[in-house]
Amino acid sequence: MSGNFLVLLASLSALFVVSKLWRARMEMAKLEGIPTVGSSGFWGSFWGGYHFVKHAREVVKEGYDKYHGRAFKVRMPYRWVIIATGPDLVNDIKRAPDDMMSFDEAVNDDIQVDHTLGKTFRTSNYHFNVVRSTLTRNLSVRFSDVRDEILTAFSDEIPVSEDWITLPALDTIMKVVCRTTNRLFVGLPMCREPDWIDLNIQFTVQVFGRAPIINLFPGFLQPIVGSLLSPRANALKRARRHIGNVVRERVEKDDQYGRGWADKPNDLISWLLEENPRGELRTVDELIMRVLNINMAAIHTTSMSFSQILYWLAIQSDSVINELRKEIESVTEEHGWTKASMGYLRKVDSFMKEVARYTGISELTAERKVLKDFTFSDGTRVPAGSIVSIPVFAMHHDERHYDNPNQFKPFRFSEMRDSEEGGSIKHQMITPNQDYFFFGTGRHACPGRFFAVNELKTLVAHTLLTYDIKLEGDAKVIPDPVLFLNAVSPNQDAKLMFRKRRV
Repeated sequence: MSGNFLVLLASLSALFVVSKLWRARMEMAKLEGIPTVGSSGFWGSFWGGYHFVKHAREVVKEGYDKYHGRAFKVRMPYRWVIIATGPDLVNDIKRAPDDMMSFDEAVNDDIQVDHTLGKTFRTSNYHFNVVRSTLTRNLSVRFSDVRDEILTAFSDEIPVSEDWITLPALDTIMKVVCRTTNRLFVGLPMCREPDWIDLNIQFTVQVFGRAPIINLFPGFLQPIVGSLLSPRANALKRARRHIGNVVRERVEKDDQYGRGWADKPNDLISWLLEENPRGELRTVDELIMRVLNINMAAIHTTSMSFSQILYWLAIQSDSVINELRKEIESVTEEHGWTKASMGYLRKVDSFMKEVARYTGISELTAERKVLKDFTFSDGTRVPAGSIVSIPVFAMHHDERHYDNPNQFKPFRFSEMRDSEEGGSIKHQMITPNQDYFFFGTGRHACPGRFFAVNELKTLVAHTLLTYDIKLEGDAKVIPDPVLFLNAVSPNQDAKLMFRKRRV
């Protein structure tokens, strides 16, 4: 290694350290009026950032209890986050216009969109409208396809056996979810192609795994680090082999015949073309990346949620399992297997929502990037460039919002739907409200939540009618989730046991 290279490396390292320290000093000065959880000192805050990596839940809970109804700040490894508590401040975030507090810009920063997905995803997120509107409208029409893939995927990945079989939970679930999701997105036979499944699972893991690493570096170094760590080029290269010709042919036919050509597939590629019929984003590579991006979001949320649901189902009493099975059998016998019939599964919905409330997939939610200096209703002033968020796990475990919040009650929400006026809609899993933030809040609540909840209900219903399930070793406590930064992920080493249903 040459001396010149070593000098350059040392210079860059020094520049990195100086830049990080300077940025931290300036940021602290801007936020000094906001209470701090952890050390508020310059050097101590750096230790606090790395402490947050594994202890986010304790740190946020401390601030939530101490400053409830106010805003406080915590240090993450690469930035400060301002956490808003109490209904007034939460409503401030919900009501803030996009040019004041931006959900999109917060997401762009969080997963380093420019580097993981590409800059056009920051300048145009038209695919959100596809998920919010077109995909949701087609759930009824395509429900039979989704259910057919659930039946086939389960049969392939979890064979029905008279004896108990043991499987790695998360890996198996991700394959089932990926196949089911892609039956709707790209159809047969692609949804069953092993390399396509592996590509989408790996791309999901890589985006969420590498973005935090890129975030550790100062802005001027992120393009360099991002280019080295970005999964985009390899994912695009693999995806072209699978759907490149399909997308190219679809674009050509759309150009030639317009929207209504004969035998046009009713899938995600067609929906993307209809939403963006012209312009620079109408290229094969752009469309492929939109398919990968929507896959990433769908696979991540649904796999995490379904894994946790199965862990909780595996430790329930016979009476709870029988009550769920009875509801599923009653509904499907009367209404069949349709998207509409899944809406009648109130106890299944309640169970799923209770898992989302009790365990969740994040400590914080509803992140916004402040674009203009903002003053909360309690007088807290937040400078432009700050990130604000809501402490979803703490709120979901607050007795001001829920009776016995630290007790898992499978039918908590179905009972609330039955007993409260207007509760039928308010207490559904898909409905964000002032007490429940699993899917975010306000106009930026997750656009894919209707598909996700419908898919989850169908997955749960099939599982309960087909299998008995338990945790490996007959464990009666769910496997500890993995807590990393503000993410709450299912235990990746846990195994589930399945056998043919006997009762």
